[in-house]
Amino acid sequence: MTLSGKHPGTLDAVFDDPLRANIPWRDIEALFVALGAEISEGNGSRVRVALNGVRAVFHRPHPHKETDKGAVKAVRRFLTGAEVRR
Repeated sequence: MTLSGKHPGTLDAVFDDPLRANIPWRDIEALFVALGAEISEGNGSRVRVALNGVRAVFHRPHPHKETDKGAVKAVRRFLTGAEVRR
């Protein structure tokens, strides 16, 4: 897997310790696309993501554009399950 542009930084931010809460959601969605994930819209702010046989549903944050720690933790768990490492 070779990522370019902002994607390596976003991946590092997701796996940073201590857990970060200021990652823009659009950067996380762009990372999913760069990794080859299939993304589809759900009801309301839901986003369905499938990557390497692993599926998850996330909620786009609103009214803020940044994710909270719980969402970052869920993204980290999803990527780990899909065997994505930094």
